[in-house]
Amino acid sequence: MPSIQRLIHILVCLLTLTLALSAGAGELTRADIAKRFGPPLHVGEQPPDLPAWPISTELEPDGPPVAWVFESIDLAPIPGFEGTPFDLLITLDRDGRFMNVEVLRQHEPVFLSGLGEGPLLNFVKQYEGKSLKKNITVSTAYGDLPGNDDMRVVLDGVTKATASVRILNQTVLTAGLAVARAKLGFAPVVNTGPPATPKPDLFERKSFDQLVKEGAIGHLRLTEAQVEKLFEGTDVAGWDDYAKAHPDAVNLDLYVAYLNVPTIGRAVLGDSGYATMRKSLNTEQHVWWVGTHGRSKLVDEHFVRGTTPGNLTLLQGGAPLELRDFDLDPQQPAGAPPIDTALVLRAPPLSGLDPAGKQDFVFSIKRTRGQFRPEVVYREATLTYLPPERYFDRPPPPPPDWLLAWMDRKVELITIGVALGILTLVLARPRWMSLSARRLAIFRNAFLVFTLAYLGWFAQGQLSIVQLTGAVKTLWQGNSLASFLYDPVSLLIMAFTLVTFFVWGRGTFCGWLCPFGALQDLSTQLGRKLGIKARRLPPTLARVLDRGRYVILAALVAAAALEPTWAERGVEVEPFKTAITVGFDRAWPFVLYAVALLVASVFYYKFFCRFLCPLGAFMTLGGKLRLLKWLPRRAACGQPCQTCRHRCQYDAIEPAGAIRYDDCFQCLDCVGIYHDEQRCAPLLLMRKNPAAASRIGMTDKITS
Repeated sequence: MPSIQRLIHILVCLLTLTLALSAGAGELTRADIAKRFGPPLHVGEQPPDLPAWPISTELEPDGPPVAWVFESIDLAPIPGFEGTPFDLLITLDRDGRFMNVEVLRQHEPVFLSGLGEGPLLNFVKQYEGKSLKKNITVSTAYGDLPGNDDMRVVLDGVTKATASVRILNQTVLTAGLAVARAKLGFAPVVNTGPPATPKPDLFERKSFDQLVKEGAIGHLRLTEAQVEKLFEGTDVAGWDDYAKAHPDAVNLDLYVAYLNVPTIGRAVLGDSGYATMRKSLNTEQHVWWVGTHGRSKLVDEHFVRGTTPGNLTLLQGGAPLELRDFDLDPQQPAGAPPIDTALVLRAPPLSGLDPAGKQDFVFSIKRTRGQFRPEVVYREATLTYLPPERYFDRPPPPPPDWLLAWMDRKVELITIGVALGILTLVLARPRWMSLSARRLAIFRNAFLVFTLAYLGWFAQGQLSIVQLTGAVKTLWQGNSLASFLYDPVSLLIMAFTLVTFFVWGRGTFCGWLCPFGALQDLSTQLGRKLGIKARRLPPTLARVLDRGRYVILAALVAAAALEPTWAERGVEVEPFKTAITVGFDRAWPFVLYAVALLVASVFYYKFFCRFLCPLGAFMTLGGKLRLLKWLPRRAACGQPCQTCRHRCQYDAIEPAGAIRYDDCFQCLDCVGIYHDEQRCAPLLLMRKNPAAASRIGMTDKITS
């Protein structure tokens, strides 16, 4: 018998685990969503930061999404009555209005074997057209909820299913607000860090009055004159004879106290009342005491215990949180002023509330005019409650997502940082490295292999024209470039390249840090070992192609701003995605194009870099920020010596000997020749015949 009981227990646990796992994530795919939206609507890809699908329209091809569709279980897995969250498919338009709420999956007993799903389906239809900018609440058969007005929308509830539909409403609002804040510009939740927790061992014996003075108990007092002012401009203004006769009388004394803090809870409920509350409290539930005095009361004689007080709403960060009566019977707090009505209210578990953050308790004040079919008007007064921080423990805030991305790639960033430091030293003091042609070749080839294999294929640090066009498109649409923070390797290379613009010009990136450029360079060297001789394009054709890079660059930038679809296609002029990002694992036309460019570079050195690359054109423009002429030259360079010019594979040296920095890739060959007495003609002549070298000015140094 015990074995059978144990087996049943195991089966129940497995079933519970299965239900929990099946309820933990959305179940629909993009194809499933697309079946619900026909032309001209189109379902886009989910962004990496939000489990929601954007819906665009062919009528506005370049406009923002007209709606967002998402499953509530991905954003608000609030346990239902029996512990399993609702899974709802919610469609929210770009103004924050609900277009549709569809029930995908639910496990509420009352809707499975009791009332059936009919009342539930009718309930969710009410969300259509309702705005998240209003306070959406659910009516009840018991409480006195204010009707619809400028700030409040009241949905018809479902008798015998009050708890279930309130959980559903909280699910809809929480999930909807998450999307609205992320994509529709709604005010974000107050950034106080992770939710605070009350310090369980901190207790100080304080009076009610002391707690009010320090803000541990919130207080709002409204006189009849102040309430009358709230109703100015309405049909009931001036209709209250008592208010006109007693303008200084108290209409509302509203007190709010967060009871989870021992110092506050024990002062308000007393030691025994606080202990009773704690015994009945579920994990992660927040509890408040709310008391009122005056003509405006918290509840009336028709209020039913265990339900929601109809004229009180709690907001945090703009998100409404429903409060339900805890069904306790609080007594008059010791030392407190007179209290007419008081309730202990609790929020649902997993509400996401920060008890140490700002809480807005909105009290609805009712005024009527007439007796037969009276006109009813509501106005709202807000008590902003912020308990003292010292009563709470707050865990350190987690680092932002972009910083997590940097932390995850710490090893790559350190490795690349060390490599950039070495490269900086070599470029800053190039003489020793370049003096020996063999030493320079070993270092350069080793660095090119590192750039290709580690920086490119492994770390995915290939800069691309796509980043430039993406930045243009983002800025053109009025958005920020914060997304760049999520690609730390590329951002590090960008920052380093920007600095080198001012020091060495464009060649630092193009000659040392471009993975595809490194692949071309290594392919050319392989071709030389196979006996393929280098060729040079005719100067006129080379100049035309060189200028063509700028035409491609200008066209892509303009398209990014004005016609993004064209830009998305045009950037394929770059083979970087094919050769580096996906390692040639792509459709054959793209692979054929990339291979063709590599073959061309075997015959015409760095063919793509020098004659087609739009990113190289941008780098050339950036290189014009260079402040130094750092490559040393002599008066005899070019007049008459032509050694460096003939050996420069980039054609970056003028016949007169000057360096064209716009075309220089900083291979350092000319620096090595300049210092090498075995390769530099002026140095050779000076060593053999110093007098002759001096007469023709071969010992004078100049900088170009």
